[in-house]
Amino acid sequence: MNSAHLRALLEAEPEEREAEIRAMSKAERETIRYLWKLWARRNQLPPRGDWDVWLICAGRGFGKTRAGAEWVRQYARHNPEARIALVGASLAEARGVMVEGESGLLAIAPPDKVPHYEPSIRRLTWPNGAQAFLYSAAEPESLRGPQHHAAWCDELAKWDAASERASRAWDNLVLGMRLGEHPRICATTTPRAVPLMQALVAREESGKVAVSRGTTKDNKEHLPARFLREIRAQYEGTAIGRQELEGELLDEVEGALWSRALLERCRETAPAAEWQRVVIGVDPPASAHGDACGIVVCALGVDGIARVLADCSVERPTPERWARAVAAAARAWSADRVVAEANQGGAMVSAVLRAADIALPLKLVHAARGKVARAEPVAALYEAGRVRHAGLFAKLEDELCGLMAGGTYEGPGRSPDRADALVWALSELMLGKKVGPRVRTLG
Repeated sequence: MNSAHLRALLEAEPEEREAEIRAMSKAERETIRYLWKLWARRNQLPPRGDWDVWLICAGRGFGKTRAGAEWVRQYARHNPEARIALVGASLAEARGVMVEGESGLLAIAPPDKVPHYEPSIRRLTWPNGAQAFLYSAAEPESLRGPQHHAAWCDELAKWDAASERASRAWDNLVLGMRLGEHPRICATTTPRAVPLMQALVAREESGKVAVSRGTTKDNKEHLPARFLREIRAQYEGTAIGRQELEGELLDEVEGALWSRALLERCRETAPAAEWQRVVIGVDPPASAHGDACGIVVCALGVDGIARVLADCSVERPTPERWARAVAAAARAWSADRVVAEANQGGAMVSAVLRAADIALPLKLVHAARGKVARAEPVAALYEAGRVRHAGLFAKLEDELCGLMAGGTYEGPGRSPDRADALVWALSELMLGKKVGPRVRTLG
């Protein structure tokens, strides 16, 4: 295919392009298979301009990894002397996603241009001599010293922010971008309100950071319908949904007891310690078919850290329904105690829960202070690093970020029912009377 034909194909309308491709021979279709410009969406291609950093800030499933890998492939193709840094949140992710993944560098390369991969020394070498080296953002010092022409950083917002590790990794990388006339970095990530992301986005107006934005829906033709249905059902309408699906960098609410950055620092993929005690906090609705019933499961680990394990809250339930949900959560997590607010009628709350499960280990508590005042000492536990979230709890975290230090609530819904349930559970675990340790195994 000559350059004029390719240019005409790139400029054609989608329907005309599809017709042209259908009319091609098998050999011609194989030739254009690796022409990324032909298949990419506009926001997956490098922007024009004199940028130093191209930040692709988009929702899950957008095609960020493919865009980053294709950018690296093209850079290596045109620069045989290139030394490229591939930086992931960990070495396992750099290897499993950026190199070996479905959209990684090995998978997207034409058969005669596949780079030689040497896992033992973390290096890829293309047939023309260009090289790429793998690094972990969790090891900032590994980026101190090496020099590069270009770099691809994946899931930047996921880099470990503890002890400013993410910022140190970025700074060491940037200080090593000193080969060639114009070193450049491509960073691909789902946005999160962490300091490194916020600092980069703040530089967009300078022109040195070019930001491409996109949503999960942009790539719907290549995503399973079931996946799209499930994530919409779980996250649509939440602030986390705006972040994870729409690719929006959420602003922090000034004066909130919890911030997005704080919650990200507290997140872990799975509980890292055995449990010695499990408590379920319950904030019953004031009336049948009223607000949600907050039901949050928390555990105290043998390491002294509390972990939020599950949000089992139910929306607009009848008393029987929310009571059954509490009983089911207590059985599923082998709860030592259920702590339920009884301000709306202690006898009724007790009777409803007992009817659902006569053996439920129940403790009724009466709120002498407002929800926000009760939340303040629990927020301090988060600040001190004594609470972790074992996963992502979108609706619960939206409510936490709406609790204001001034005593008001500015989050979704009329009342922070999930957040209040969390506060009851963590208060019982961390702020109440101490109990002796009792080891509980995971699972």
